[in-house]
Amino acid sequence: MSPKRKRRGAVRLRQLYRRLTDSRGAQVLGRITKNTYRVILLVAGAALIEIAFPASSVPDLPTYEAGMIASEDVIAPITFPVYKPDEDLMRERMEAVAGVPPILELRPDLADSAMAAVGAFFASLDSMANQHEADADLLAGLADVVSAHRVPTSAERLAVLASAARRAQLKAALTAAFDKPLRAGVVESGALGTARIFSLRTGEAEVLLQRDSLRTIEQFYQDAWSYLPSDMAADARTVYNNLVSRFTIPTIRLNVAETEAQQALVRAAVSPIKYEVLEGERIVAAHDRVGGEQKERLDALRAQLLLTDGGWDWKAHLGGFLFNLLLLVAFGMVLRYYRPGIYDSGRSVTLVFVMLLVVAGATALISGSEAPWQLIPIAIAALMLATLYDGLLALVTVFVLVGLLTIRQFPGVSVPFFTFAGGAAAALSGRVVRRRAQNWAFAAVIAGAYVLAAASLALLGLHDVGGLLESSFWGTVNGVGCTLIATGILPLAESFTRITTDQSLLELADLNRPLLRRLSLEAPGTYAHSINVANLAEAAAREIGANSTLVRVGVYYHDIGKLKKPQYFVENQPPGRNPHDKLKPATSAGIVREHVLEGLALVTEARLPDVVKAFIGEHHGTQKIGFFWERAKELEPDAEFDPQEFRYPGPKPQSKETAIALLADSVESAARVLQDPTPENMRALVDRIVDFKLAEGQLDEAPLTLQEITTIKEQFVTVLTSMYHHRLDYPSQNQQVVEKPAVQST
Repeated sequence: MSPKRKRRGAVRLRQLYRRLTDSRGAQVLGRITKNTYRVILLVAGAALIEIAFPASSVPDLPTYEAGMIASEDVIAPITFPVYKPDEDLMRERMEAVAGVPPILELRPDLADSAMAAVGAFFASLDSMANQHEADADLLAGLADVVSAHRVPTSAERLAVLASAARRAQLKAALTAAFDKPLRAGVVESGALGTARIFSLRTGEAEVLLQRDSLRTIEQFYQDAWSYLPSDMAADARTVYNNLVSRFTIPTIRLNVAETEAQQALVRAAVSPIKYEVLEGERIVAAHDRVGGEQKERLDALRAQLLLTDGGWDWKAHLGGFLFNLLLLVAFGMVLRYYRPGIYDSGRSVTLVFVMLLVVAGATALISGSEAPWQLIPIAIAALMLATLYDGLLALVTVFVLVGLLTIRQFPGVSVPFFTFAGGAAAALSGRVVRRRAQNWAFAAVIAGAYVLAAASLALLGLHDVGGLLESSFWGTVNGVGCTLIATGILPLAESFTRITTDQSLLELADLNRPLLRRLSLEAPGTYAHSINVANLAEAAAREIGANSTLVRVGVYYHDIGKLKKPQYFVENQPPGRNPHDKLKPATSAGIVREHVLEGLALVTEARLPDVVKAFIGEHHGTQKIGFFWERAKELEPDAEFDPQEFRYPGPKPQSKETAIALLADSVESAARVLQDPTPENMRALVDRIVDFKLAEGQLDEAPLTLQEITTIKEQFVTVLTSMYHHRLDYPSQNQQVVEKPAVQST
């Protein structure tokens, strides 16, 4: 490239840079960046939802619920199985397993082990008897042998074992009992369970036996008594019984591994297929009522087509992506043209799309598991958006979520309708709850909507009684769970979006909060003024549809800066004492002006939200502090003063709510000193003050219409007249009443 072209290119780049960095270029660049971010959100949201719910190239089968009338014939395009319901399959497998006889094994060698243990025990006894001749030493030695072999017997019965003749009799009886009955087979009752037939393996042979044919260990104990001499004493019989209990070993054992293996084979042999529908077979005929069997076949066909889908199908995935994108674009257009404040806020847009993706992710987990579909948490998004913004936006979001998450993924009417009912109830229940302590009302409204939706589906024949109860139960769980989750994360959402909800405002309206309590104690006149202005402004805000809760809370704090120097404001001064009399007008104006800045500092330290701070900065706008300006000009007519030192710092009111506060503040202050507060005089006062504010341009930046200003004035007159009307002049207690006092007109 030639040097001349390089210089020309550099000049063009500098020109482009200047265009982008000037004020108009910066605005254009910011607009492009803002819109690009929102487009990225739309595309990413459509893609992520498609990944969570992949589309399929399955033919669009007609969707029928049981009880509906088929509009066309449905013919099976392939041969497909209809599977048994899970509960039926489980029941059949349990019945099959119950028919498998447990496998028992006869172990004669265990009888030899028992006899060997008996022989060792008596050999130890004989050896001990040969070593000790004295009775005391012999009994002590026998006690050691008995303890070593863990034979349960008492010290009093050791004398039985001290006798050689008794030992011989006991050993012979035990050996005879173990040699024949125990070798023939003895089983523990606990190993038999509830089975009635068993398979007994004896070496290579295997025979089936009834439960009654098996000798239990309890029966063996009874039979063992027959091998004792009939003349044996009671103490010897007790010792014999203890020896039988100690040395008996069950010789029939349950083969757990073999039994479980046989049961597994039988369980696997139970086919999960209920029956097959052949290719070309008619599933449902046109104009016929769809019954349970036809619905079962349609669901099975759809599931089979999904299984046999040819894997990755770019057309189906592209179609699913476009389906999602179109719905999201329509939603974005609603935000752009009908909720521009939300659209322009990057934080709000981010929160809205995060809520969409959270509900989509939860729905994907539910659809891919055995969790009830009634738990789709659409109410979380609806509650969050209704509380932060408004119910209409939340309702539109519910429509979009139902379209994105249920229409393609859950064919039929039941799931979309049921999900929409709960989401709509959550979106429109914002008016029900104004305090966090009443959030249980959210859960009640949502749960009630789910129950009614389930009842309507049951009455339409789309649910049976079991489905009605199941949907009602899980819907109630859903409503309670979504309310708890939304309530828990709402403060985080408020912090992220910097939005203050009515619930938070009502908490700030508590007159026992530290700043307001200080105001009532340290500046009682200002406190009373703030309460009166709040009542006045709230009534006007409610009349024009502004946020009356925000107005009340904002006015509570609008003069909080007077806490720094309360005695310099007339409402807190005792009669005859005005500290401004000793100050220059400029100094006095600075003190009055400073209460705005001090108020902003106090609420910033207390971490109050920006919407409340706005009332402090805007409730005087940029008005002139007229009294001290005129006084300064009077005292020093030739001096030049900076007009900004005699004006409030502003800004002018930027919202309807702060504009109402500005008007109410001035009107209430003037009305308190009105000598004759008749309705006519009050109306003239209100008109004069409001017209003056308009003429001064203090309402130029507030979005109030002339009709709204007229309504505000009318409301001011009504409220102020009731607040400051004449009272009757009642006579004092010691004054003699001669005639009735005349009632003064108000």
